[in-house]
Amino acid sequence: MIEKSAHEMAAALQAGEITSVELVTAHLNQIERVDKEVHAFLYVDKEGALSQAADIDKRRSQGAKLGPLAGVPLALKDVMVQKGIPTTCGSKMLEGWRPPYDSTVVRKLKENDVVILGKTNMDEFAMGSSTENSAYGPTHNPWDLTRIPGGSGGGSSASLAAFEAPLAIGTDTGGSIRQPAAVTGTVGVKPTYGGVSRYGLIAFSSSLDQAGPCARTVLDAAYLHEAIGGYDPMDSTSINAPIPAVVAAAKNADVKGLKIGVIKELQGDGYQPGVLKRFNESLEILASLGAEIVEVSCKHFDYALAAYYLIAPSECSSNLARFDAMRYGIRTGEGSAEDVMKATREIGFGREVKRRIILGTYALSSGYYDAYYGSAQKVRTLISRDFAGAFEKADVLVSPTAPTTAFKIGEKANDPIAMYLNDIATIPTNLAGICGISVPSGLADEDNLPAGFQIMAPAMKDDRLYNVGSALEAALLSRWGKPILANAPLLGAR
Repeated sequence: MIEKSAHEMAAALQAGEITSVELVTAHLNQIERVDKEVHAFLYVDKEGALSQAADIDKRRSQGAKLGPLAGVPLALKDVMVQKGIPTTCGSKMLEGWRPPYDSTVVRKLKENDVVILGKTNMDEFAMGSSTENSAYGPTHNPWDLTRIPGGSGGGSSASLAAFEAPLAIGTDTGGSIRQPAAVTGTVGVKPTYGGVSRYGLIAFSSSLDQAGPCARTVLDAAYLHEAIGGYDPMDSTSINAPIPAVVAAAKNADVKGLKIGVIKELQGDGYQPGVLKRFNESLEILASLGAEIVEVSCKHFDYALAAYYLIAPSECSSNLARFDAMRYGIRTGEGSAEDVMKATREIGFGREVKRRIILGTYALSSGYYDAYYGSAQKVRTLISRDFAGAFEKADVLVSPTAPTTAFKIGEKANDPIAMYLNDIATIPTNLAGICGISVPSGLADEDNLPAGFQIMAPAMKDDRLYNVGSALEAALLSRWGKPILANAPLLGAR
């Protein structure tokens, strides 16, 4: 049962073929079996998950109205607060903290009767592309335990690929849902900025952060998207509009007559040949299904990486200023307030977080603000205009999700620029605030590891992602004869 999709699990629960307690127990057993090697979880809430599952089973037996995913388990990225459950953001700074409230995403999951198994590992404060920057050790890719599972949400993606959970929540600041999905052979969606509430999401870069669904199929991601999406008055950036009909779009896998724009700047040099081969095959499949393939140019995308690594560190410098031993976080050291603050931040923050705080503080400092942060915001506007122009020629835009498959743990640890380049194809979407999805496109020839196909759509047109993604997924499934994850080591699942 743990190898089934979330909607298949939900159907089995509704038919009485299995109880939620049995389903949750099966996943807890899988976590017990494999997570010593994978390290997807930072905290497993065994007692809470079983209690929630038992309550759902009781209410189901009484004929209560339940959500479409009622009784299905989920893994939660440790950047989302959950009342009474340890929330660390992958950092020593928050070690042992138990929030006094639920984030809006967690509240909606509970309202929809989704069972939360626990909190997943992540790059500290979501800063990274590999989940090697966690203060609690790296997560390993279930396809090859010597490789990264993507970042910063590698714990969530790895939990799906290791069959420890059928659903997960991630957050995407520069690609941290989509890039992990690509390298683990799973599905990851970055909704339109403001489409899912950020209330209770511990901020890294407030104008870029976006929570979203992670799953093993496009339809599963759609069901989870509808469960967590929608307007929230607690979030000033939340969009007061209905959730796009993403489940209906996922079920309507028809791309006939759709214009699909291939972004010229997001392929070529730096992209692994096997990744590009799978990408081009996917384009051929979509063309065979009746879509029209056109090439578009977004000339300012070449500056997206530089703009992002000025905007995101600047906002992180501001957001993380609160962790000063006086207001939030651990406290250590003696002497003056300045001495205590210095000692606490030295111990509490890891190397990558310190690097970004220093970079952001410099970019915001007097005399440099206009030259760096101000200029980066102008580039951001130009990138948004590039997208607007491209969407006049195409209904959706596509590219490889990540330039390569999963690299070895430690391979890029001492080369920040090489690490940052992993997000080169995903960052423009965050800068413009539009939506994107990564679906598996197959295994690269060089290493037999998963590659991802990225689909982007205009703001609040998230349903287009699911329409195209579902069509491609169905065609590839027909070609493969089985889900791509059936090719991965199941780490004791069978």
